[in-house]
Amino acid sequence: MPFIERLSDADLERLALERLVPDLLAQGFCCVDGVLGDLVGDAVLEQVKEMHRSGVLQDGRLAGGSVPGVHRRSIRGDKIAWVSGSERGCEAISFLLTLIDKLISVCARRLGGREIRERSKAMVACYPGNGAGYVKHVDNPSGDGRCITCIYYLNKNWDAKEHGGVLRIFPEGRSYVANIKPLFDRMLFFWSDRRNPHEVQPSFSTRYAITVWYFDSVERAEAKRRFRDRTAQQQGSSSS
Repeated sequence: MPFIERLSDADLERLALERLVPDLLAQGFCCVDGVLGDLVGDAVLEQVKEMHRSGVLQDGRLAGGSVPGVHRRSIRGDKIAWVSGSERGCEAISFLLTLIDKLISVCARRLGGREIRERSKAMVACYPGNGAGYVKHVDNPSGDGRCITCIYYLNKNWDAKEHGGVLRIFPEGRSYVANIKPLFDRMLFFWSDRRNPHEVQPSFSTRYAITVWYFDSVERAEAKRRFRDRTAQQQGSSSS
């Protein structure tokens, strides 16, 4: 289906300059409501629900592999799929990704000299409502290139007291925590590194979200170089 531009490029630039950049620089995160509106937000939600119904979503993996003696679901209990937006049935998701790309492109030159020119695929995630969550962690603890985490929430009539599922951020060096309810048509941005440890509290209703990570090009290139060097060393050791 065709999607109508709800926010013009001028609106997006204003949002980026008046909200995203100041909030990221001042507190390390930014939360914005009513990004797509009901019509397009509903279309994104329906595509995500269809992915869930059709079995596309699979158990999320742990960074670094499994932990001996620890069940994966005690660390993260989500089911996920990675999409580019070009897949059939992902037209509304593609529209969302284009909008986020425009926002970040405006912010990129104003965030302390970072070179943000690429991002991950979108991670479509579902916590199935059985008390699953994700323990406190950092998205990028080791300099893998991820710079900004962006999460779009898709949960209508969400009652945090009844349903849980709050994303709690523990901003580094701050005396407070930030509790972000996963409300429909809400978008959250935060630094991906050690400045923002965070957790997803247990969810007792089906909880949907879409996450993308934007890369610092310099850090990403260095991470890829380290990986190539490490792989070459391992191959050299195995052949000797």
